Amino acid sequence: MRKFNGFECGMGIGGWLTNYKRFHVIPREKINTLTIGDEEHFRTYISENDIAYIASLGFDHVRLCFDQIVLQTEEGAFREDHFALIDAFIGWCEKYSLNIVLNLHKAFGNYCDVNTGVSLFEDEALQDEFVAFWEHFARRYAAKPALIFELLNEVRDVPPEQWNNLARKTVAAIRRIDPMRRLIVGTTCWNSPDTLKDLVLFDDEKVIYTFHFYEPFEFTHQQGVLQPATEFYNREMPYPGDIERYRDYQKCVKGIDHAYAGLDRMDKRFIDRALAPVRTFQQQHPDKIVWCGEFGTIRHCKLQWRINWFRDVIAFFKANAVPYSVWNYLSMPSDGNRFSLVDDETRKILSEDLLNTLLGKG
Repeated sequence: MRKFNGFECGMGIGGWLTNYKRFHVIPREKINTLTIGDEEHFRTYISENDIAYIASLGFDHVRLCFDQIVLQTEEGAFREDHFALIDAFIGWCEKYSLNIVLNLHKAFGNYCDVNTGVSLFEDEALQDEFVAFWEHFARRYAAKPALIFELLNEVRDVPPEQWNNLARKTVAAIRRIDPMRRLIVGTTCWNSPDTLKDLVLFDDEKVIYTFHFYEPFEFTHQQGVLQPATEFYNREMPYPGDIERYRDYQKCVKGIDHAYAGLDRMDKRFIDRALAPVRTFQQQHPDKIVWCGEFGTIRHCKLQWRINWFRDVIAFFKANAVPYSVWNYLSMPSDGNRFSLVDDETRKILSEDLLNTLLGKG
């Protein structure tokens, strides 16, 4: 099985150039508008000190997430002042020997958490702009071959071939500019492991495949305010869990959320079963690298429960040689799904036990 050298254990960075405010409460026609408050936030939220600290914890890479609107106007002009922020960020990571994945988190027509009204996968003009966006990256960072481009975060629940077609176009366009750039392509249904089987495969050893993991959702997003089922049920969900509590959740939210067929446990055996499609993908494609770009638990979940869950998920990753990036370093108070792993004020990891678990030492 091929190794993803230098990208074994990473930290996601959201809340800075993505998820910087709660898009659900903003009118749809205003989602792609930046305000003076946004600009102040971009200039101050993440600094060199944060990167130095992440490196000191023992992570080997960071996944920097950004929205298309942060770097490009709806008219197609690139925002040089915001690209300068990424340039500085790259410099900090190079100084502290952290490898980098650059992730387009929200694209015009594909906000993973908000229906924007116009789908990237049904609008040819948006698709052309998407391809041109990555062509710009390929040219701009031609002298930075170590950077990895992740084409799009959490493609919504669309017919897989719609995304596969756009991924093919985008990879081909980048290859015409940069034949050697490593690229990451994810799955549909919000990067579900279950849709790895539907993902286009490239005859290209520099393409890496990714998935995200947040199961059981009623645990990882418990009492989350952005999801109707968890908000409606409004109850703490332990892990490992009392199976009757999980069954009660499913009864209560019937018609709002999915239910697990044959659910009989809520512990490591559930985790292993939910991640089985990843193992199958590896067995069927041993020449491909598959990387978990996101997994985590909501911040207000009890810390020990979070540690328990991380330990079981990472145990699967270690047993199956799956490299990963945890979600995430720091999140804004206005983010309805806060998954941060450091304290808001001190920006220090929440506990040594948590850190050791995240590093696979738990």
